[in-house]
Amino acid sequence: MNKYKKLFEPVKIGKCEIKNRFALAPMGPLGLADSEGGFNQRGIDYYTERAKGGTGLIITGVTFVDNEVEEHGMPNCPCPTHNPVQFVRTAREMTERIHAYNAKVFLQMSAGFGRVTIPTNLGEFPPVAPSPIQHRWLDKICRELTIDEIKSIVKKFGDGAYNAKRAGFDGIEIHAVHEGYLIDQFAISLFNHRTDEYGGSLENRLRFAREIVEEIKNRCGEDFPVVLRYSPKSFIKDLRDGALPGEEFVEKGRDLDEGIEAAKLLVSYGYDSLDTDVGSYDSWWWSHPPMYQKKGLYRPYAKLMKETVDVPIICAGRMDDPDMALEAIENGTCDMISLGRPLLADPDYVNKLRANRCQSIRPCISCQEGCMGRIQHYSMINCAVNPQACKEKDNALLPILKKKKVLIVGGGVAGCEAARVLALRGHEPVIYEKNSRLGGNLIPGGAPDFKEDDIALADWYAHTLNELNVQVNLNSEITKEQVLKANFDSVIIATGSTPKVFSLGDDDKVFTAADVLTKKKDCGGTTVVVGGGLVGCETALHLAKKGKKVTIVEALNKILALNGPLCSANSEMLERLIPFNGIDVKTSSKVKAYKDGNLEVETEKGTEKIKCDSVILSVGYKEKNSLYKELEFEIPEIYLLGDARKVSNIMYAIWNAYEVANHI
Repeated sequence: MNKYKKLFEPVKIGKCEIKNRFALAPMGPLGLADSEGGFNQRGIDYYTERAKGGTGLIITGVTFVDNEVEEHGMPNCPCPTHNPVQFVRTAREMTERIHAYNAKVFLQMSAGFGRVTIPTNLGEFPPVAPSPIQHRWLDKICRELTIDEIKSIVKKFGDGAYNAKRAGFDGIEIHAVHEGYLIDQFAISLFNHRTDEYGGSLENRLRFAREIVEEIKNRCGEDFPVVLRYSPKSFIKDLRDGALPGEEFVEKGRDLDEGIEAAKLLVSYGYDSLDTDVGSYDSWWWSHPPMYQKKGLYRPYAKLMKETVDVPIICAGRMDDPDMALEAIENGTCDMISLGRPLLADPDYVNKLRANRCQSIRPCISCQEGCMGRIQHYSMINCAVNPQACKEKDNALLPILKKKKVLIVGGGVAGCEAARVLALRGHEPVIYEKNSRLGGNLIPGGAPDFKEDDIALADWYAHTLNELNVQVNLNSEITKEQVLKANFDSVIIATGSTPKVFSLGDDDKVFTAADVLTKKKDCGGTTVVVGGGLVGCETALHLAKKGKKVTIVEALNKILALNGPLCSANSEMLERLIPFNGIDVKTSSKVKAYKDGNLEVETEKGTEKIKCDSVILSVGYKEKNSLYKELEFEIPEIYLLGDARKVSNIMYAIWNAYEVANHI
């Protein structure tokens, strides 16, 4: 018997019945629109694939109702009012395909980003806001919206919802009195300094949100559901300054008292459901939680909303643990579970859960490099661990002309992904891995408790390759002579990388980060991490959380200077967690020597000595490609993948492996 049956009971939002308790959280949809504001083929395929995978409610990523007051540089995102004929034509094709899988689909519509518009999406367009306030990213003051512009945007919501209904959407989600977007900026007094009917009292600050739902209901009927993305708490210490979990601070944004009062008002205005989270762009790590946030972090706030209003509550926020999701439904925390990144990672999550195949669900690792990082830096959405996300047709598995036997040397993520793709296509991959388990750098990388999903990804690969009957030889190094003697049609070298090391003198107590993370070496009670990149900072944080006294020494003028492009939610949170956890940081500093328990460091202020039990080197990795160089001119079809080709990140190791393995 499947213990998760309760997650597959139907639920209603207004009069719209949804077949199960799972929703695709709105993400993106940059790169999924055509030049006229419709959905392009990538967008249609992406959303349809999640419906095919069993998700009961598809909520699209943000679409802009207005492209005049706040220009967005078409075609960043779909727009239901820019060219209504094109929008309805393309969206109708999408909703019809989604409905074929007995799923419902809501269009998420936005008034705009206002002061939080990401610069890559802004182009040359001036940012707007309720009042002349500081932009989140740029050193600019935003332009105040006029009443006529507000009224124009409200009308556009009615037009957009009407077009959405024509296109076959089952409802609307409003974006948002959450995360500090434009409507939220009106709702929060920190951003709204107006003295007209849209400023002052809470009711006035919520007037924009009220007029929007009333306009939609007037145009589309009372039975057309309208959900609100809603944050009852902002976690803002000040402009551009957010609070960390457990930090004592004075809330400058929306506090919970106002959050409760606002929720009651918003539901009384006609909103049929609250899609609940917390946070703001000033505390972005709450709205887009990286791995440093606890799983299910929004549950207390969803529960509070459930106790406050009598409409269905949707809860997102690292809710990919099925047991946590089940408990949340059973104990009345929420009515629906919203999955964003987990459904990027595995579109079949819901069907696999229904079939009791939890081990087959590919985990999201919360790195945000394929999704939010790419949205922020390149205006496109993808997934680090799923190369097919938002490229379903472009990256479809290709049929093979002739079955090949392919040798893969190395069982890290690149080797595992290559083997998975080759096996799915019908080839015969064989892996040789020198260590006792698959995963490569996922194993030390996943040692901190906040990186548990790295280990889950390694376990998923092991499980998946076993299901695909891939021959895996562990504890097996292979030589040039063995490769040449073996009868393989193709060879993939994915031998990974090795940590860079150098001598400091007393090297018996100088370790690599990998050796400390895997507990091969004991760093003692006091240690210095040399290198303030991602690995160094995460190692330092892990050790500090275990009660160690840690210092980071970084040669550049700031930590996390070379890693990227990381999503700001990840990098900013990690950067602030370092001092919050008592870790000392010395930038623009170089280590010179380690002797008699003292590390000599050259700083801008001169030479210092730091007393420590050990030194941990985290100064990067070097490619381990000697086997490839030995074989390069001996084998006709040979490929170099992963860190062995170029030291990078998990995303590119997986993506490049998929690309190569799909074309063998």
